[in-house]
Amino acid sequence: MLHTHVTNKVVQHLLETNRVPGLEGATITKAEATVGHHRFDFLLHHQGRPYMLEVKSCTLFEGAIAMFPDAVTERGRSHLESLAQLAQSEDMGCGVLFLVQWPKGRFFLPDYHSDLAFSQTFYALRDKIDYKALAVTWNHDLTLAEGQAELAIPWEFLSEEIQDGGTYLVILHVPEPLTLSIGSLGQRTFQPAYYVYTGTAKKHLTQRINRHLRKKKTLRWHVDYLREKAASCQALPIRTTERIEHVLAQRLSPLADWVVPGFGCSDCNCTSHLFAFRDNPVRSQPFMEVLQYFRMGRVEERLFAPINPECSAD
Repeated sequence: MLHTHVTNKVVQHLLETNRVPGLEGATITKAEATVGHHRFDFLLHHQGRPYMLEVKSCTLFEGAIAMFPDAVTERGRSHLESLAQLAQSEDMGCGVLFLVQWPKGRFFLPDYHSDLAFSQTFYALRDKIDYKALAVTWNHDLTLAEGQAELAIPWEFLSEEIQDGGTYLVILHVPEPLTLSIGSLGQRTFQPAYYVYTGTAKKHLTQRINRHLRKKKTLRWHVDYLREKAASCQALPIRTTERIEHVLAQRLSPLADWVVPGFGCSDCNCTSHLFAFRDNPVRSQPFMEVLQYFRMGRVEERLFAPINPECSAD
């Protein structure tokens, strides 16, 4: 994937050759323009007034879906707020160009699974900032191919999905044999492994995840007993309005080295919601493919239809 400086050179070339939709005819006044405490990638002159453009390289994609960011970015969120303030206080246009390193992309979304705050800010400022997502193609010799596609931003879908609810995975590492007395399950022995627990929080998903990450708390759910003794804990949220917990459990079960019968599933017909992996599952391609499917593949299935008139690539 492209380094930030190389990405900016590509965007500079696209601007100079009028290949950025909506910014045809724009001229570059200055690269790396500083305003206040923020530095933005390009100050342009467009349609008779200054236009501040920030560039982001998008490297997270699956099928027809591209998302940004691939990790929490408080700096990126701050950039959006600063651009919105510029657009409001100055006679200036402001935009963000997401350069998508994936020619098969059709839809662009902020990654609300990993960075809800950025995604909510992205959505809230949609009327103040011009968002553009542009998919580019590279030749075998790493030269930029002719033609690029502007991705649609499905605003109506996004408005429904950027809520703090959904399903989550908690990965707990147990390095030594461990025997616990767990409520109605009674005494259970856990062999050394990485244990993956799946659960759902229709609301306040962040709060639920933070509770799971803490060791000290009132023991309420089966997983609380295991978390209290586990050496480490990692959470992977999947924000969605759909109820996918049980389908996710069914997809994880054949990947696991073994399951813990009856764990975390007293209110459903699943065999278990706790799956054991001898090795860290985040290093397993089949596990990550399942995670990617539930975060992005299912989104594609819901969007892979004629583009809704309310979707916008602007």
